[in-house]
Amino acid sequence: MALADSHHRFVRKFPPYGFFGFIIIVIAEVLLFLEVEIVGLYFTPLLWTGYILFIDALQVRFYGISLITSRRKELLLMLPWSVVCWLVFEAYNLRLHNWTYVALPENLIMRYIGYIWSFATIFPAILETAEFFKQFFRYSSRNSSPVSKQVLISSMLLGVCFLVIPLLLERSIAAKLFAIVWIGFIFLLDPINKLLGGNSIFQQWKEKNYSTTIALVFSGILCGILWEFWNYWAAAKWVYSVPISIVGSKVFEMPLLGYLGFIPFAIEVYVMQEFLISLFPSLRR
Repeated sequence: MALADSHHRFVRKFPPYGFFGFIIIVIAEVLLFLEVEIVGLYFTPLLWTGYILFIDALQVRFYGISLITSRRKELLLMLPWSVVCWLVFEAYNLRLHNWTYVALPENLIMRYIGYIWSFATIFPAILETAEFFKQFFRYSSRNSSPVSKQVLISSMLLGVCFLVIPLLLERSIAAKLFAIVWIGFIFLLDPINKLLGGNSIFQQWKEKNYSTTIALVFSGILCGILWEFWNYWAAAKWVYSVPISIVGSKVFEMPLLGYLGFIPFAIEVYVMQEFLISLFPSLRR
């Protein structure tokens, strides 16, 4: 009887869209195995749409709040913002040539639907996962002085340097500096978030509050593994061209050491989203 009651509570509290998201993942996997062409072309955005619905529903089940149920306005802005921010990295890739896309639809409309749909899932995936993990880490507020303006300005200047240098050097040299692009926006935007009164990773570190950072580390690792795993089986996919001679063996399409890059990327996504929230204070939670 107790087991039945527990099951009833789970079904009642777990939103239906979470089951729908899980079904999307399962059906897409099956149809890919059956070589259904349209699923192979849109496999990545399909899986991540299902994942986002599922992880959001898990948050409702365990914590009672989520992006979809509690912060829909932020989610609606997050989707196009995710596309815009990833297009910035795509612009850098035109210069650095770190990855290419293969087996894309020949029809341009279908191709750009795939682009936009895929890019829109990036921020929700990372941030929903981080919010889920963050519930496991408790933090008691500690009094701390704010990060000094000198540190903030120095960080912004360093961020500008990291983002500009790859654009000024010869392409073959710049391609080897791809890592600084993935951290450049952290150094540039996080101080701006602090100055605008928003959440700042640097300020949290000053307060010895590492809960958000740890959650983002776990989120980056998990999402990175899932991205590469699902991308490996997709028909339309990306492949890497890492301009470093010693990269180690590959796990799926990604060199093993490359998975470490998903950690700063997750932090960067958080910083970029906080920048958006700083521009729209009504989104502040």
